[in-house]
Amino acid sequence: MKFVIAPDKFKGSLSGIEFCDAVEEGLLKVFPQADIVKIPLADGGDGTVEVIKNYIQGTMVTVSVNNPLFEKVEASYLYSSATKTAYIEMAEASGLKLLAPSAYNCMITSTYGTGELIADCLERGAEHLILGIGGSATNDAGMGMAAALGYEFFDVNNQALQPIGSNLIKVHHIAANKVSKKLQKLKVQVACDVTNPLYGKNGAAYIYGAQKGANEAQIKELDVGLQQFSRVLNTMYGTDVQQIVGGGAAGGMGVGVSIFLKGTLASGIELLKELANFDARIQGADWIITGEGKLDAQSLSGKTIQGVLTAAHKEKIKVAALCGVVDLSIEAQEALGITHTTSILKEITTIEEAMATSADNLVFAAYNFARCIA
Repeated sequence: MKFVIAPDKFKGSLSGIEFCDAVEEGLLKVFPQADIVKIPLADGGDGTVEVIKNYIQGTMVTVSVNNPLFEKVEASYLYSSATKTAYIEMAEASGLKLLAPSAYNCMITSTYGTGELIADCLERGAEHLILGIGGSATNDAGMGMAAALGYEFFDVNNQALQPIGSNLIKVHHIAANKVSKKLQKLKVQVACDVTNPLYGKNGAAYIYGAQKGANEAQIKELDVGLQQFSRVLNTMYGTDVQQIVGGGAAGGMGVGVSIFLKGTLASGIELLKELANFDARIQGADWIITGEGKLDAQSLSGKTIQGVLTAAHKEKIKVAALCGVVDLSIEAQEALGITHTTSILKEITTIEEAMATSADNLVFAAYNFARCIA
């Protein structure tokens, strides 16, 4: 039997590789001669760089940058000198995880630190950047990132603006004469798993602003700011930025990367599958075993499990999902096309206890799955 183990992480509990090891342990108790291939995955959110380290020869680079509130922090990214490729997670410099919940305020936060990471990789000779944009604390449409790379933003009185969310509404024109020429040679791919436009009821502010500390009035102000910013971008760059699919991702970072870095937005899971040579490595498998902390309707949209299922269905490989929590109807499971799914919880317990015992529970679930198919 050939098993491919291809999970996302259990956030706050198990990394992708820890999931793989636990499932392997359970499988081998029933199939000691099994051919087991471990391919941990991610969808571009927090922890993606940790997964990418399994597939490329690179070095972690640590840089002193500004966090979302312009406080100095140490942030790291992965760099491969052999391929001149950098792998950056914006959450490392511009993420909610860097702030106390009481400090969440996307009116005054900035992506400047992410721009500093990009500037550093350019100095190291990077020609290709893969940027993960999940977990941001910002709603500045990439203005901060651009500012760190030499772009300047001015109001109607030609006064320079600090690159923060509340100043989007004041932007009148943008200067690019101080931008490094090295940026022109950089190929940028963005791992993005949402399709929200820049502004409007489904845009960056209305959908994500509240979780980043904005109240109702501020959300409206931010949305008006995004509209104003888009008008300036449309005039200066000849592009209707509202038509960029995923442009509203990470507080408008999708648009910022598209315009200022000429980047392309792509499914995070598809980028990871490409790096892992996933389609080739699953050839001849009897089962693919995947999983994530919670399997629900969101798993149908651009997430890791959906990416696994897409590849599995092409090769007619059965898929088992071992998850912390399963919140699916029978109809939804049928729609996903999962052959076997189960929650690994053994008993009613607290979240903390469940997370602490997830490795043992996963071994047990994998063992029982193997018994079922033996």
